[in-house]
Amino acid sequence: MKKNEIKKNHSLKKKTSFFGEFRQFIERGNVMDLAVGVIMGNAFSKIVSSLTDNVLMPIVGVVIGGFDFTKLAYTFSIFGRTVDLKYGVFVQNTVDFLLTAFCIFLMIKVINNLFRKKETKKEEKVEPQKKADDILLLEEIRDLLKENKNLKTSSK
Repeated sequence: MKKNEIKKNHSLKKKTSFFGEFRQFIERGNVMDLAVGVIMGNAFSKIVSSLTDNVLMPIVGVVIGGFDFTKLAYTFSIFGRTVDLKYGVFVQNTVDFLLTAFCIFLMIKVINNLFRKKETKKEEKVEPQKKADDILLLEEIRDLLKENKNLKTSSK
């Protein structure tokens, strides 16, 4: 066996092993795409949370009475202990979620519209294919033969 053949056989054995399969999985690009998506989603989430916390919720707080939602809580005692039920944080997180979902919906809607426009442009550009010269010549010969046949039958 040559060295190249040995290397090929060795690499085939590696790929069938557990770690070889894992390496193939990572090298495919799906994992990298997923990682980029998670990182971008995390950054996007921070932007939306900042928008909610620092812009929208203060305005809503002023409109409904000038208080911060995150400070909303219900305090009660149970078994001799005081417990704070912080429902304001839940409201804040719910608004964050709804705002994030709405932004993602808008982005997907815009992307879908862009792809639809590109598809219709591609469909408009499709022109009927021109016939090759040899096909045009064959059709012309066919038509001449039909004419000759018609002339022979009509002269009889």
